[in-house]
Amino acid sequence: MSTDLYVADGSPAAAETDAVVIGLLPADGEDSAPRLAPGAEEVAEAFGTGDDGLAALLAVTGATGKADEVAKLPTRGAITAPLLVAVGLGEPEADGAPTAEAVRRASGAAARALAGTASAVNTLGRIDLAAAAEGTLLGAYTFTAYRSNGAGRAPVGRVGLTAGDGDAEEILRTATAVARAVRTARDLVNTPPNDLFPESFAARARELAEAVGVEVEVLDGDALAEGGYGGVLGVGQGSARGPRLVRLRYAGGASPRATVALIGKGITFDTGGISIKPAANMDHMTSDMGGAAAVIATTLLAAQLELPVAVTATVPMAENMPSATAYRPGDVLRMYGGRTVEVLNTDAEGRLILADAITRAVEDDPDYLIETSTLTGAQQVALGLRTAGVMGSDEFRDRVAALARSTGEDAWAMPLPAHLRGELDSRVADIANVTGTRWGGMLVAGTFLREFVPAGLPWAHIDIAGPSFHTGGPYGYTTKGGTGVPVRTMFAVLADIAANG
Repeated sequence: MSTDLYVADGSPAAAETDAVVIGLLPADGEDSAPRLAPGAEEVAEAFGTGDDGLAALLAVTGATGKADEVAKLPTRGAITAPLLVAVGLGEPEADGAPTAEAVRRASGAAARALAGTASAVNTLGRIDLAAAAEGTLLGAYTFTAYRSNGAGRAPVGRVGLTAGDGDAEEILRTATAVARAVRTARDLVNTPPNDLFPESFAARARELAEAVGVEVEVLDGDALAEGGYGGVLGVGQGSARGPRLVRLRYAGGASPRATVALIGKGITFDTGGISIKPAANMDHMTSDMGGAAAVIATTLLAAQLELPVAVTATVPMAENMPSATAYRPGDVLRMYGGRTVEVLNTDAEGRLILADAITRAVEDDPDYLIETSTLTGAQQVALGLRTAGVMGSDEFRDRVAALARSTGEDAWAMPLPAHLRGELDSRVADIANVTGTRWGGMLVAGTFLREFVPAGLPWAHIDIAGPSFHTGGPYGYTTKGGTGVPVRTMFAVLADIAANG
């Protein structure tokens, strides 16, 4: 069962629904009660106590308006719906208005709190309809494919969103498509690796692409060998389930504004290979294809919404396993295009398959290149679990990081210091895949990838090792498991390119 959205007309106080959602802001000054957010006026009037009265009543329940807080109040006939749900928006901006991300998170928290409910009306759409729609669909997300007999509470069934100015139906259509693309990426990440391996992942990508008219090409092991994809083949040779490389192409309509190459790391499970990882939390490596999932979902979204941007996705897929046939520390791989890489650590495998993909992607002469991957644990050390690191050419890197923050997918621009390249010098090959130190691991990985990007091409690498997979309790619209990051970032970049070049 999935959640359906519609634009709610009329007063939310008179809506025939199971619950009405309103927003709360923290108390202003010395007042002890939270403040009602825009959109709650008709509900407050129906309670017959005015804004201050309803806020004071909610304060009795313990509501304060802090972010992600949920308070429930039986309406006792004051409004048609039997239940009032008040969600905290946190401190507003300097102008007093809640941010889009606050609306997104509050709507997600409300959707989670309403699991098992047949219907609701969310008044936060009057603040930001797109954010309320995205937050609702992402907060309501569940993954129950592997639960016996479909166990688990169903998500809230049907949610009406009140709307402010603008073309509400078009805003809702776009926001719904974006959220569903994120959910597609989440589904792929959450699928266990015994069912999602290179061959089956490629088949899933083909099925999804053909459903929206996107061209698909899949290279199997023989085609990869014939083409000289030494990075993908080297990483994948330790697994009984051979590697693949998937290419998706959306032409961008009759007059595309630009051509964008998207590349995503598709390691369907990462043991670390011969340089094996510790056993603790190795199960999290089911998410090591999060970049690939996001790139596939974003490409399909661009096609679905008919963006005037041509998008070609290049997605290398492999399983990194230790075995008698696995590649070893000390091996030298000949990459697609002919460059050689000395492997010093088989757990630095993502950059090897991405180098092949980047080299292939730039043969199409794109105007921009974006690559995303769960590339380094160093990203988590440097920026934590919720902030992606963005590296690349300075101007485009900064543009991508700023657009990421505008979507609520936090990101920070990081440098690629020139001196790091010397630390990747190899004893026997053109370049090594790691340095001999532990310092600056995220930047080292970006420096390695830069070697395969032509000078002058605007490019960005988004390291999502932390943000792509959430292992703690749910918050806002983020549920446990795959998050779908950075689908919204990449779509925002594509939309920005479509609008501004």
